[in-house]
Amino acid sequence: MNSLFPGSEAEALTLGWSFYGPVLIFVVMIALGVPVWAAIGVTSIALLWWSGILPMTLLGGSLFEGIDAFALTAVPLFILTGDVLVRTGLSRKFMDVAEALTNWTKSGFGSATVLVCGMFSAISGSDAAGAAAVGRMTINRLVESGYPKPYACALVAAGACTGILIPPSIAYIIIGLVLGISASTLFQAALIPGLMILAGIFVTNSLINRKYAYEQGVAIGFGEWTANLLGTLKRGWYAFIVPAVIFTGIFSGSLTPTEAGATAVVVTIIIGFVIGTLKLSDFPAMLVSSAKVNGVILPIIAFSLPLAQALATMGVPQGFVGLVTGISSEPWAVILMMIVILVAAGCVMETTPNIVILAPLLKPLADEIGMNEIQFCIMMITTLGVGFITPPLGLNLFVVSGLTGESILKIARRAVPFVLSMLAVVMLIAFVPETTTLLLPDIYK
Repeated sequence: MNSLFPGSEAEALTLGWSFYGPVLIFVVMIALGVPVWAAIGVTSIALLWWSGILPMTLLGGSLFEGIDAFALTAVPLFILTGDVLVRTGLSRKFMDVAEALTNWTKSGFGSATVLVCGMFSAISGSDAAGAAAVGRMTINRLVESGYPKPYACALVAAGACTGILIPPSIAYIIIGLVLGISASTLFQAALIPGLMILAGIFVTNSLINRKYAYEQGVAIGFGEWTANLLGTLKRGWYAFIVPAVIFTGIFSGSLTPTEAGATAVVVTIIIGFVIGTLKLSDFPAMLVSSAKVNGVILPIIAFSLPLAQALATMGVPQGFVGLVTGISSEPWAVILMMIVILVAAGCVMETTPNIVILAPLLKPLADEIGMNEIQFCIMMITTLGVGFITPPLGLNLFVVSGLTGESILKIARRAVPFVLSMLAVVMLIAFVPETTTLLLPDIYK
């Protein structure tokens, strides 16, 4: 039997084919397009069966325990909030306010598109939902404003990446569950990095527009701009009750993420009924839509738990630490290797399986170099967020391509500047811990 990883820390890991076989099965199933939850499930069963390291009877209990968590209740609630937001037309109010805020700039509507992506992210916690909702509202108007269609698609896809980066984020709920870290704490830590990503996309679009003059907004005076903004807020102020409830509840500590999600759903529904844009007949479609998204996420989490338990028992995380530190033990080099791994993983697999598989592997590596666990979580999620606009599996690319019929490769090429701006923020998060701990109590610093 051969050791999986070189180095003294992994000498006990000599399981050979009992490990490599399941890994091969997983790779082949993913390459064949088998749903990720099914690939993880079969891999988990194969790993337990061949290695014998844990009893097969563990599987049933682990599947139940994997989703029997109060914190996970927040996931379907935030997804449903996003669906209700679109059905009630409140997302249009966000668009109006975003336009009013940015109509003084030459890249006014492009800037408004980025801004409304951030607003939608502050409620739904889902990038794909944001890309679909914002894309329907903006892409045709962006093209009418002078932007090439592939670039307009890339702008929406990039802006929607903030769905998992700006709290409340489903990704932070999941990584908090996997690593045993409070989701509320992660939300607070993610606020500044999420806004940095949004600002980076905003500035990148402005610079590109200045170079190519896609959009030529008409400058308006401060008085006109103020009057327009106040009028827009007066007509749609009630839409901002929802993010206000979420942020005030979570950041004040009076609501858990799950309670904030439940409150947001109720408040959004009430607003929809009051303004007359929501009917009882809308509920079946909303619930089915939310259930479909939730039905993709929860099975992945459920099947990943026995897989993670088996890998931990086999000593794979420790072996991985030995492998990476064997190449270089310098903290800067280890951080760069983690970023490369996460970018590559984000290109070929969705965020949820990446979190549940890679977080337990990379967390010991972050501990080894003394990285704050909160900083590690923010760095990981932000880096994986880049994967939403990088082929071959960039989910947001597929969403906007499906909306417009535009080639995914054309959109991906136009998204390169946004990828670079996001990676610049990733580097700041990785090497400047204060970007993630500034808003946290001293105990986390």
